[in-house]
Amino acid sequence: FAPMEATKPSQEDTIVAIATPPGDSGLAVLRLSGNQAFQLVDQCFTPVGKNARRPSESTSHTVHYGLIQDNDRVLDEVMVSVFEPPRTFTREPVVEISTHGGSLPAKMVLDHLLCLGARLAEPGEFTLRAFLNGRIDLTQAEAVADIIHARTEKAAHVAQEQLKGSLSHQVRNIRDDLMQMLAHLEAHIDFPDEDISPDTNRQLLTRLEDGKKTMQALLRTAKEGQLLRHGLRLAIIGKPNAGKSSLLNRLLDKERAIVSPQPGTTRDTIEAAANIRGIPVVIIDTAGLRHTDDTIEKEGVERSKQTAAEADLVIHLIDSSQPIEKDEMAWADDTHSRKILMALNKMDLPRHWSVPTTKTALKVSCVSGEGIETLKDAILEAVWSGATPTESHEVMINSRHEDALLRCMESMLEVQEGLQVERELELIAMDLRLALSALGEVVGETTTENLLDAIFSQFCLGK
Repeated sequence: FAPMEATKPSQEDTIVAIATPPGDSGLAVLRLSGNQAFQLVDQCFTPVGKNARRPSESTSHTVHYGLIQDNDRVLDEVMVSVFEPPRTFTREPVVEISTHGGSLPAKMVLDHLLCLGARLAEPGEFTLRAFLNGRIDLTQAEAVADIIHARTEKAAHVAQEQLKGSLSHQVRNIRDDLMQMLAHLEAHIDFPDEDISPDTNRQLLTRLEDGKKTMQALLRTAKEGQLLRHGLRLAIIGKPNAGKSSLLNRLLDKERAIVSPQPGTTRDTIEAAANIRGIPVVIIDTAGLRHTDDTIEKEGVERSKQTAAEADLVIHLIDSSQPIEKDEMAWADDTHSRKILMALNKMDLPRHWSVPTTKTALKVSCVSGEGIETLKDAILEAVWSGATPTESHEVMINSRHEDALLRCMESMLEVQEGLQVERELELIAMDLRLALSALGEVVGETTTENLLDAIFSQFCLGK
């Protein structure tokens, strides 16, 4: 027998999914979307109370108390929220059912709705329908995922701004200008006897330059956008008993790692998440760097070096109360990390080590907390090239946006050169179309099925 071909989910289906995380909780929420959402819930929902109604009889944006039943068997006591299009998340009829929390009540209701004819939603399919139905564009759809995965308030704020359309607005302004330029050029192509006047040519170049400046400003946010979305990996290295675990606890503001005066307490890497100046940071406490014959500790030292080599930023912590060993600086130099901060710890004790004139070091005390806030500022400064995260940012692009904008910029430079050297208008128009196509990818006006699958497959079920 020939294998059956996989069929793509139909947009005509009414989809359902549990929209809340699994586990014990006060309530769970199921979401349905599609033309048959009201009728499906009508079949199993029994309203209770004078003003309670089934979805098909209800006013939009109202909530109704009742029971979900499978014939005479009560599955759960629920609240049903009804939303009529177009004022819904997907611009389709939407019903949300709040059941008791825990894995069983919501699962029983979900299974019954599937039996009645609903289809289990694919990951991100509700947001995909919102995009396909024109409620949001692609940048706003991505912002939904960014909000869900945000690990700091700053990351959530930037995602909320993008969801409101800040990035879309700037991209569409550039696109509108390029569209007007293209219309102008095509008019001259259709009527070749009408040459572009010098004044008109200057106006086109000025408009192009304005668009380039906006795009360059957007591209400058790419690095910061990556940091906010994916976070920073920060490794702490140094000799045993330099205070690495104490520094980890200070940066976390809680006791995460065991601290002991005995050297070599940390034998393996310890990871913990922190929020440092608005940036999500994974801090890695490593085993102390020293020569040892202990097999386990030796493995820990090798892991420390590997962790430091792979980190985005390294703090080389030095015990300022002890004489420096000859090869300690060599260990830091061998990490091959892109950036290293040197910090002198135990400044509350008498000093036995001074900073070489070729090095810059921060002074901290993990016991008293001296210098910790300054160290946090230095961490931010080392990785954040733009304005500080405490300032207002409306837009921070992701890697997909960056790729499309770079291709657009390349085409715009070709257009600029073509206008300056008076290249054939057909060739200039072709470059303009390429720029417009790249911009269209950002907001989703020019997309492929593979691109949409790649974006929405990263969403959770129910969103």
